[in-house]
Amino acid sequence: MNTVSSLLDIGYSLSRLKNGVHCILWVLFCLASWADTNLAGIRGEREVMNENMRVVVAEETPSVMHAADELASFLGTVTGRRIPVGRERAKGVNLLVGPAAARLADPAFDAGGLGAEGIVLRSAGNDLILAGGHPRGTLYAVYTFLEDYAGCRWWTEKASCVPANPGFAVPKELNIRHVPALEYRWPFWTHINASADLAVRNKVNGPDRLRDPKYGGRMSHGGVHTFSRLIPPAKYFGEHPEWFSELQGRRTHERAQLCLSNGDMRRELTRELKAFIRGNPEPAVYSVSQNDWEGYCECAACRALAGKYGWQSGIMIWFVNQVAEEIEKEFPSASLSTLAYMYTRSAPTGIRVRKNVIVQLCSIECSFSAPLEHERNLAFQKDIRAWSKVADRLYVWDYVTNFRHHVLPHPNLRVLGPNVRFLAAHNVKGIFEQGAYTTRGAEFAELRGWVLAKLLWDPSLDGGRLIREFVEGYYGPAAGPHVLRYIDLMHDAVEAGNDHLGCFSEHTAAFLSFENLAAGWKLLAAAEAAAEGSPEYLPRVQAAQLPVMYAFLMRWNEMRGRAKQIGAAWPLAEDIRAVHAAFLRIARSEGMTRLTEWIEGFGALDDAVKKAGAGS
Repeated sequence: MNTVSSLLDIGYSLSRLKNGVHCILWVLFCLASWADTNLAGIRGEREVMNENMRVVVAEETPSVMHAADELASFLGTVTGRRIPVGRERAKGVNLLVGPAAARLADPAFDAGGLGAEGIVLRSAGNDLILAGGHPRGTLYAVYTFLEDYAGCRWWTEKASCVPANPGFAVPKELNIRHVPALEYRWPFWTHINASADLAVRNKVNGPDRLRDPKYGGRMSHGGVHTFSRLIPPAKYFGEHPEWFSELQGRRTHERAQLCLSNGDMRRELTRELKAFIRGNPEPAVYSVSQNDWEGYCECAACRALAGKYGWQSGIMIWFVNQVAEEIEKEFPSASLSTLAYMYTRSAPTGIRVRKNVIVQLCSIECSFSAPLEHERNLAFQKDIRAWSKVADRLYVWDYVTNFRHHVLPHPNLRVLGPNVRFLAAHNVKGIFEQGAYTTRGAEFAELRGWVLAKLLWDPSLDGGRLIREFVEGYYGPAAGPHVLRYIDLMHDAVEAGNDHLGCFSEHTAAFLSFENLAAGWKLLAAAEAAAEGSPEYLPRVQAAQLPVMYAFLMRWNEMRGRAKQIGAAWPLAEDIRAVHAAFLRIARSEGMTRLTEWIEGFGALDDAVKKAGAGS
């Protein structure tokens, strides 16, 4: 069966999502781009049919057993046939799941070098090996096969694409091996954190819900801002004020850190940390990191050590290295993590980071309307290059939302691919992409979560192509092109205005002009009209309209004045109360509970609407 006819089979055999959402768009996307894609069997000849297909599993490891069940279930939906799961090969096509099953066809099969998550997809005669490292690799091998050859997509926990294709055939002469460059991958969005199935199917390995062994467990960055948890001021400050920062000649624990030069404090922190690890052995990574403010110690001993090792990052690494050395004696497989953040962001001199210490470099000051390799981010470039020379395990804590206005337009999508590639090229081993994690309904949360998951698994992928694929699949074949044009419009606007676009940007940013927002609303209104009548696509398009509605509501009278000044038609309803009510209805249906990282509710928007009404 050739590739094009196989794709046509997918498109014309009642394609539908597992939860009832139609998949035809994705098939059309494949047809449009089949020449440069590896999806749906482009690699390899498709000769092995499915009449006698079975899944074979030869071990009872929870993650391998779950991988086998997932493979049989999804292929059953694709083919319309029950796919049996057994322990022995039989006549026909055997899908060999896990290293033990792989050795039934290839006794020399070795998972060595794959680490915890590397994958192998390899033909063995008419059989196909789907295996990987322990504990997550085999899961990822199965999901890679389902994505790249069966056409499955898991957009969100509620929306997926499992296309019906009774003529599905297993690729022949397949030989793929992939070990992810990033050991730690976590797009930190509410909907991903809420669903272990969504996370594991998209090869995200950080969320807490992955603790269940069937998901292979989770990778941890160890937490963050732990000084006050390890040495609680309420417990220690009364008797040991010298363990806390000296600020302007006075010891204090208020908005302060620890006195890192104090050996007694370090020994007590180490004792407390060892006790914690004994009771919590699972994470394997434990944080020893500064509180989330300034207030580093200014005593003479701390100043001397900071000066010796290149200021505050130097004394921090000197301190954490010593704790890590003691931890290693009792817990040789444990690692400690610490931050390169705010006053510790620049790399130290004259000292290396111990092999069991992870440094998490934070990009919080960066411009996110331009790639990290842009001249606007020269300071960060200098820091990451310096850290990559002194730290073997460098993680990055990146920021991919606007914490001040989660729902405001935040055109950073074009930099996601270049940024992940830049980080991976600079010895980064893990990336934490902090999005909106306390609410749903943030601007393009689903889009960002999916695209980032794909890029973190394989930084070489084309971010722009991933964006198009998601938008056309999630918003529908009719509405998707309008949404894509809206995305381009907002990104062109932020680039033309050279807006910094930090992660705390204001709603008065230059690119959020009446002209840009009105043009954007026109495109989103066209998308809504195109999705009319679709119970699947219409709510998603309406949710995509929330950022523009929010920007208008927050500056209603100013926008009205600008429209009159230039003689432009007003794009929304005339009554602010009607627009406000529509915003709240859609936002609440999406599960939005707040507008910012810090404050529950919609108070800031309510206040803006009241003020606009009073001034109209």
